[in-house]
Amino acid sequence: MHLICETDKLEDYLLELEEINYSNALIKSKIDELFNLSQTEIEKAKIAFEFVRDEISHSWDIQGNRVTRKASDVLTYKEGICYAKSNLLAALLRSQGIPTGFCYQRLMLFDTPEKGYCIHALNAVFLKSLNKWVRLDARGNKKGINAQFSVGEEKLAFSVQEGFDEKDYPVIYEKPHPKTIAVLEGHTDVLEMYKHHLPESL
Repeated sequence: MHLICETDKLEDYLLELEEINYSNALIKSKIDELFNLSQTEIEKAKIAFEFVRDEISHSWDIQGNRVTRKASDVLTYKEGICYAKSNLLAALLRSQGIPTGFCYQRLMLFDTPEKGYCIHALNAVFLKSLNKWVRLDARGNKKGINAQFSVGEEKLAFSVQEGFDEKDYPVIYEKPHPKTIAVLEGHTDVLEMYKHHLPESL
């Protein structure tokens, strides 16, 4: 898929935001743990991706009830839905000077159109050594989901089924989409939010 940048300025994909708070002490500690000066940007991207994918639980998978939003909260509680996990991955990579944006898919929420749709979040990372954007989905793997770090063919958590009115949005956003932030801010029970209140389109 041809990706479209929301802004032509790569530095806009490095900004610290309320949700992408990489100056937070806990995140800085994790940064020191994960990264070192000998690593290439590709190695850093893979390390950060695999950490968020594997060490931060998806709230639905563990049937948690806490809503996390800021990267620091996601790291503190080690859980979040895709919107939250993408915030943490962006914080880790932006802290290393690796431009990181936000991408979205419209997917069926529970395998059939009758059960509704939701917006799913993932990240796009610009690798200067390859001069290309790469989409990464740190949602978290389980049976039927096998997302991997890949700089070639995408290995995302979900493949879009256009025949079921699913879609890939081509834009790489510099900030988390307002609809995703609003739903996280507006709820305190993540399971209730996940089942009934996720946005269905951008």
